Amino acid sequence: MAAIESAYMKQRLVESNVKRLSGIESGEQTVVGVNAFTEAEPSPLSGSDGSILTVDAKVERDQIEKLKVWRAQRDGASVKKALAELAAAAKEDRNVMPASIACAQAGVTTGEWTDALRGVFGEYRAPTGVARAAGVTDGRLEAARREVDTVSRRLGRRIKILVGKPGLDGHSNGAEQIAVRARDCGMEVVYEGIRLTPQRIVNAALEESVHVVGLSILSGGHVSLVADVLAGLRAAGIGDVPVVVGGIIPPADAAALIAAGVARVYTPKDFDLTQIMRDVTSVVDAAWKEAA
Repeated sequence: MAAIESAYMKQRLVESNVKRLSGIESGEQTVVGVNAFTEAEPSPLSGSDGSILTVDAKVERDQIEKLKVWRAQRDGASVKKALAELAAAAKEDRNVMPASIACAQAGVTTGEWTDALRGVFGEYRAPTGVARAAGVTDGRLEAARREVDTVSRRLGRRIKILVGKPGLDGHSNGAEQIAVRARDCGMEVVYEGIRLTPQRIVNAALEESVHVVGLSILSGGHVSLVADVLAGLRAAGIGDVPVVVGGIIPPADAAALIAAGVARVYTPKDFDLTQIMRDVTSVVDAAWKEAA
């Protein structure tokens, strides 16, 4: 019952935002700085270096090295035994706290502890609200559908887009709206929700045979996360699948992403979702023509 209620609430939230964004696109709802009175001083989020806090890659590398040293210095047999007891307690529906304390005393890391429990219980994936959410329809949407149909006929099947949320960013509204609008425009949509690893996104792109990958990132980690996805696609032999990215991305970072191979970068000024879908359709068409 709780799962059904959660799915219903998420669906209603997505539908509510669909209506809101549709009103903004049509001009029925005015949002200062978005679809009206857009002249303003430069945003501090799109300025020079330092406008968005980012962590130096060296910090990550140093922390990984410290973790490797920690694992090398602890008693491996004790770690293995503690993790086995943790998994056994979980499988037998016993209190996992004593086993967890033993894991901490043995030097088990948080990731190892979590992986042991995931191996027993699996991983919860929250409902996305996209599949059953009511969309919108208007004249502009019909034009986008015709374009999607035209390109789909060239491809020999319906355009398929993967909407991915890499990293720890928990803001899913933008990705959900892209997924719903892509569906309403006639695309086949693959969307698994938030907090995905780049490798999981790559695997989904490969398994689902998608035509385009759309990444939504608001965490500020767009440069490194997109680079990981691009590298993963190339390693998987599908580096020709175009990637588009949306988020709060400074111009300098947007230029870097384009130089790295990203087909399009969308920022908050690009609020017209139907136009974005038409643009994505043209990206898929261009990729198909280049491959042909």
